[in-house]
Amino acid sequence: MPGERRTRTDVWPLLPLRGLLVFPTMVLHFDVGREKSVKALERAMAADHMLLLTSQEDSQVDDPEADDLFRVGTLAVVKQMMKLPNGTIRVLVEGLERCRIEEFVRTEGWFEVRVTRLPDPESPSMSPELEAMTRQVLHQFEQYVKLSKKIDADTYAALVDIAHPGKLADAIASHLPLKVKDKQELLETIPISERLEKLLQILSDEREVLELERKINQRVRKQMERTQKEYYLREQMKAIQRELGDKEGRGAEVDELREQLAKKVLPAEVHERVEKEIDRLERIPVASAEGTVVRNYIDWLLALPWLESAPSRVDLRHAERILNADHFGLEKVKERILEFLAVQKLTERQTGPIICLAGPPGVGKTSLAKSVARALSRPFIRVSLGGVRDEAEIRGHRRTYVGAMPGRIIQGMRQAGVRNPVFLLDEIDKMASDFRGDPASAMLEVLDPEQNHAFSDHYIEIPYDLSDVLFIATANNVWAIPGPLRDRMEVVHLSGYTEWEKLHIARHHLLPKQRDKHALGGDKVRVPDEVLLLLIRNYTREAGVRQLDRLLAAVCRKAARAIASGERRRVQVTPALVEEWLGPAPYRYGLVESEDQVGVATGLAWTEAGGDTLVIEVSVVPGKGKLLLTGHLGDVMQESAQTALSYVRSRAKQLGIPEDFAEKLDIHIHVPEGAIPKDGPSAGITIATAIASALTQRPVSRLVAMTGEITLRGRVLPIGGLKEKSLAAHRAGVRTVLYPKDNEKDLRDIPASVRDEIEFVPVSHMDEVLRAALLPADPHTTPLFAPDPASLASMVPESYEEGAHQ
Repeated sequence: MPGERRTRTDVWPLLPLRGLLVFPTMVLHFDVGREKSVKALERAMAADHMLLLTSQEDSQVDDPEADDLFRVGTLAVVKQMMKLPNGTIRVLVEGLERCRIEEFVRTEGWFEVRVTRLPDPESPSMSPELEAMTRQVLHQFEQYVKLSKKIDADTYAALVDIAHPGKLADAIASHLPLKVKDKQELLETIPISERLEKLLQILSDEREVLELERKINQRVRKQMERTQKEYYLREQMKAIQRELGDKEGRGAEVDELREQLAKKVLPAEVHERVEKEIDRLERIPVASAEGTVVRNYIDWLLALPWLESAPSRVDLRHAERILNADHFGLEKVKERILEFLAVQKLTERQTGPIICLAGPPGVGKTSLAKSVARALSRPFIRVSLGGVRDEAEIRGHRRTYVGAMPGRIIQGMRQAGVRNPVFLLDEIDKMASDFRGDPASAMLEVLDPEQNHAFSDHYIEIPYDLSDVLFIATANNVWAIPGPLRDRMEVVHLSGYTEWEKLHIARHHLLPKQRDKHALGGDKVRVPDEVLLLLIRNYTREAGVRQLDRLLAAVCRKAARAIASGERRRVQVTPALVEEWLGPAPYRYGLVESEDQVGVATGLAWTEAGGDTLVIEVSVVPGKGKLLLTGHLGDVMQESAQTALSYVRSRAKQLGIPEDFAEKLDIHIHVPEGAIPKDGPSAGITIATAIASALTQRPVSRLVAMTGEITLRGRVLPIGGLKEKSLAAHRAGVRTVLYPKDNEKDLRDIPASVRDEIEFVPVSHMDEVLRAALLPADPHTTPLFAPDPASLASMVPESYEEGAHQ
């Protein structure tokens, strides 16, 4: 039965207490969470609900041994036990009697001890001395209650009704705000008279403290005004601490900082600065707001990794395996990263330019940086620079400002905890500048290997060494990065993925990830390759795979709902099911246009999201020779349109167009999707082809796309972004791409799968473009003018090879 007495010497489970002590007759609840304590509690509940409660000598010890426990404790019975949601157990215990530990029978798993029970006599003889001491204790306790006002009248009445002097002493002691060490002394005092005498001394001391507190309250209240209430409370606390002989609050804080400084290895300059700031903090009054500023500064200096480094290994084979496992394709990018790591391995230090991974969204720039960190076994820190327009975001604020903080770089180093992390500067092309400074200029010092060994942050004010940090930047548009900053980085372009690469990525990376995320393991959902190709071709138009990932997530959500509702046990995704779940396909796979049209030509454009196709429409109507441009065209593109028109006018005779057509006809050039700004010179030959088609009524082949800048004499000048534009043409189903002859060197950057399916025709003159793009006129169409076949045939120079375009 619970509470049943055993022999005078017996074995009990022991539960160690931290910062807590239970007296006999005391009823108390507390939480139990440590493994040994839980096992001891379970052992007691399996027997007679009784166990020994003993306090630890040091409450900071999390896993106490036998030597960490006091030898006198309280035998208690567990009245109630309840498990809490956080895994701990809340118990209600009642102390029974004192016990002395004679032997630790068990220390593994839980404590079991052999004890000698030390009960108080049931009816002690009340000698005159004991009676007098009991009355004196009650009197002192009554005075204490009046002064402290922390014990209510009901509790006081219940305590003074206790007739047993020993139980009275224990009950009063349990209500006093004593340290565990002082309470333990009372618990270890077995004779009742000695216990009462010690309690009397404690009550007398507490009463004196309360009297002093009252006097201090009166003195301070006279000195302070009501508007200085907060200051009064602080002064009251300081006065109490002085009377008790304890250290003031600032002293304890300073001691803690000095202890931290002693444990941390710092450069001599930093160590000297921290010591000086701690001495300064010690002299600042507690109530001063400057103390908080100095304390924050000291905390930052102590928290930064000045000398700590992560063990970094450069294993090229290991790094190559990680890059190949995390990313499919991107062979040139991975090769450049491995070359960069190889140089580091040989030189055994950070060297070479900073790598900037540039490309459209969703092609894996950030994940590549994470893979590099994993390959080097270094911490990975990412800082997003998009929208940063204040220099202080990089260099930090000066400490004279309210709420000053270090810059993003120093904050990232504190987060890393080592001085050699992999540091990703994400969206470095999205930084801006205004009246608060130019953050891009501040980045020059960060990324310059000749300067970043002594990076200056305005808040820290001590040069910080960033030379061991592996910086990797990402950007969508390299040309949005200021020239001097771009010069400090080596740009590695990630153009985008081909259809076959996207299929492989979806099958082996995206789909398994979404299956795990939606608990669709095994064969609960099956997505064949034809469905993946349908999503790639008809539901996405992107260089990366971010939208494809979102679509696969949507499919998995629909499948999860069908399985969770009991409609199906497993889901076989079909094209019809995709259309039901995701709606009609927003894009048409295959040809850019469904038929060859007059006055409509397909161009290729570069955007921050990769390449894209650009349809140019031209309409010719009777008028007075006006040129109308619509479609939100930029200045450069408008000039290209004027140049293209001038070229067509110069070739009017060869095209069979009257030379005075510009005086009788208005030409309207339109680029669809007018809400999107468009600019750049590479649409010149496309605009010229569309104008020539509209004037001659000859349709432009829908299988042909083109890119190139045009001059007044008809020369085709080189352009940029040929790889991105070629991928866009491949996605659109184009079969022939006309490109400037001077860009032939860029063909090797285009994936072989694209080169196998698209015929690339180099052109150096606009006449070659018209020969390749224009089809014969429809005999049923009424021509605007009667072209001269002989003149038209003479347009193409003899150097143009017949049959280059089928």
